[in-house]
Amino acid sequence: MASYTHGHHESVLRSHNVRDIANSAEYLRPHLADTTRLLDVGAGPGSITVDFAGVVAHVTATEIDENALSLSRTLAAERGLTNLSFSVEDVHALSFPDDSFDVVHAHQVLQHVGDPVQALREMRRVTVPGGVVAARDADYAGFLWFPVLPELDRWLALYRAAAQANGGEPDAGRRLLSWARAAGFEETTATASTWCYASAEERAWWGGMWADRILESALTRQLLDGGMADAAALREISDAWKRWADDGDGWFLVPHGEIIARA
Repeated sequence: MASYTHGHHESVLRSHNVRDIANSAEYLRPHLADTTRLLDVGAGPGSITVDFAGVVAHVTATEIDENALSLSRTLAAERGLTNLSFSVEDVHALSFPDDSFDVVHAHQVLQHVGDPVQALREMRRVTVPGGVVAARDADYAGFLWFPVLPELDRWLALYRAAAQANGGEPDAGRRLLSWARAAGFEETTATASTWCYASAEERAWWGGMWADRILESALTRQLLDGGMADAAALREISDAWKRWADDGDGWFLVPHGEIIARA
């Protein structure tokens, strides 16, 4: 069982809270209907989850513990939504019966689990025959940015090392198709999409968020406690993120792999 590298600090949720169907699950939209029963694995703060609830008949949200699950519970309550349920789950061994859902969805989840192939097998088991298992994950080794800043190279190397030390695979995007095939899916469509940050507003948000995350999140503690970096090095990385955000030439690309796999 892998551990979650990012944690749930405010600086992390600042990023996750802006996700919705349009920017994070558009590839899945054609497979959603007002009769769909959807399982959202690893719902996080619930921003995509509640968006699904506005489109489908019912959404079941899962997280690894009650504290994490409370984030999506709270958002659903704030929105006054009643077509959601919640369950603490391990994706490697889901508690739901076979053939329980029409669509099973996971966004930025498989990169953090200990056995993504087993996770996909379980996601398939609880999906009705002919239903859809959908997953989207970033691919950190594919991140691109300009201007070139050596501190950001160091940031990426540190993040990838921490994620791998936690039992995850930060370069998951390129592996989704192979994982689905290994899990026994015979009909899988693999696509890709990106997030790109280049406007002054986008740079301020993305760069400011990472400037804080490298100093204040669960990642920070892991890097310090594991001897991967010291506080001075993390401060240099944080300052570099601020310089990048302030640079009118700044541009950042986050590639994602996506799969639609038929159960």
